[in-house]
Amino acid sequence: MTTSTTSTTGTTSTTRATGTTPATPDPADAAVKARHATMWGLGDYAAVARDVIPELGSTIVDAAGVARGDRVLDVAAGTGNATLPAARIGARVVAADLAPALVDVGRRATADAGLDVEWHVADAEALPFPDASFDVVLSCVGVMFAPHHERSSAELLRVTRPEGRIALLSWTPSGFIGRLFGVMKPFAPPPPPGASPAPLWGDESHVRSLLGDGVTGVEATRALLDVRFDSPEAFRDFFKTAYGPTVATYRSIAEDADRVAALDAGLADLAREATDADGLMRWEYLLLTARRAG
Repeated sequence: MTTSTTSTTGTTSTTRATGTTPATPDPADAAVKARHATMWGLGDYAAVARDVIPELGSTIVDAAGVARGDRVLDVAAGTGNATLPAARIGARVVAADLAPALVDVGRRATADAGLDVEWHVADAEALPFPDASFDVVLSCVGVMFAPHHERSSAELLRVTRPEGRIALLSWTPSGFIGRLFGVMKPFAPPPPPGASPAPLWGDESHVRSLLGDGVTGVEATRALLDVRFDSPEAFRDFFKTAYGPTVATYRSIAEDADRVAALDAGLADLAREATDADGLMRWEYLLLTARRAG
């Protein structure tokens, strides 16, 4: 498989500020968060980051204007797709993810690369960092999967210093990954009460409403990631063994052969419909940057 990125559209506007105290974890969410952490530890997310979406990390780091010496927080960092390029620039990077398994992989990856990165197992909805402690806060297809968007967006604002930069890269609702979750939805367990769909983070108006007057100078661009698999079935087989949400969905229906077959067909059909004459799928994402209001 190969990947590349092409830009599509862009918009700019202005807004302003909120949030001064850390979010308090809700005990009722403990079981939900434990399931999420387990789900993202299934399969081989490092292979997804390395083989399917590797350039998205550099894309968001460049868009955020990360520079040597910046104090950077990578929220829902996964295995370090954005952490690694930010650290290579010479930024002082802190990486946080809900899934201990991903943190372990990311910690090893940065150590093997000779990079000094501080890793934490942490919930994006209750970050364990002081107010206004980072110059740059970013998330690459990560924070979008925290179930309560208002909580996680408030945390992004809280830990960013005034005039600091926020950068978010998220799959769009109508793009390939948004459609992937639509295909899986009838087969997956129901979402927890109060959870918002992850692909809404790829809707510019939704993200603007979340950040509100906490930011200024919002810039939003939709772009395409070109992805190539050998066949629609190769895509399906890779995702059903490597991508945590897909692995978890298959596990939930493992005892029902007819449903497994239906999901197999649905994922292959999605990839087939999305593959062009050159054998490429183009996965749309939203890249949004802003400055924390003073």
